[in-house]
Amino acid sequence: MTSQRFYVLLNENSGTAHALGVTRETLGELFEKNGLDARIDADCSRSMDERIADAVSSDAEIVVAAGGDGTITALAGALVGSEKHLAILPLGTFNAVAKDLHLPLDLPGAVAALTHPSSQRIDVADVNGRVFLQKVVIGLIPSLAAGREHLRGRETLPVKIAFMRFLFRRLARARRLAVVIDPSDGERRVERIQALAVACNAYDEGLGKFFARESLDRGTLTLYILKHLRARDFFRLATGMMLGRWRDHEALSMESIQQITIDTRKPLIKVMFDGEIETFQTPLTFTIRPKALSVIVPAEVSAETETVVAA
Repeated sequence: MTSQRFYVLLNENSGTAHALGVTRETLGELFEKNGLDARIDADCSRSMDERIADAVSSDAEIVVAAGGDGTITALAGALVGSEKHLAILPLGTFNAVAKDLHLPLDLPGAVAALTHPSSQRIDVADVNGRVFLQKVVIGLIPSLAAGREHLRGRETLPVKIAFMRFLFRRLARARRLAVVIDPSDGERRVERIQALAVACNAYDEGLGKFFARESLDRGTLTLYILKHLRARDFFRLATGMMLGRWRDHEALSMESIQQITIDTRKPLIKVMFDGEIETFQTPLTFTIRPKALSVIVPAEVSAETETVVAA
């Protein structure tokens, strides 16, 4: 058992938490069952900024994000540069960061893993001063994702058919976006793109590795550019990702960078920011911050990566 103190920020509205009916009481019982000293904040009537500020200023050594990727990213941004560790209870729809860290994806297993916490330092990236852990995407993809969000929770057959119609119409009518790409260690250039992503580190290729990263501490950004995305490109890319062979798609290019600025003719642009649709001012300036965040991982993962056991 561990004598450390935990401050848990629970987002009861996140995908899995809502579906499973996870509450402050049920989560508290899990921590108590595992002999863990935890203060649980489940007060969704307050703003997330206020709740995060309380978590960071608490005397807990480990701050726990109990929610989806949006909750995790927001809390990570506040913990960068602090002496506190970030732990994750994966209660979102995709749980991408938890999967990359090889965390248990079931709630009882994730809480039990905190009884022997080990820490690992990982990279974070930022765009215009906002920290992210996965990727920022501009172009066609955010508009498709926004359309999908409108249908969340209504998974009937007619709704799915309506979304497929929307998808094909958007792909058929999509226009390429002119962007100015200015990497710190390369030539400034203008490209016409259908979608562009800047990722913290790089996504791996291989069977079953669907948007998965084996290493989170390579200290680089990766720029992905999709020059066209017709219907056949969409299905070829999706199939390639499932089979683990997507990097050789002729419409896709990628490059490793340390810092980059992306600009458009528009003063504001919609982006997918770690899975959430947000509006940002342009230009977008991206940087990498190597090993700037300490995260809690299972002991076996810590041993493999030679990380330090949290004191």
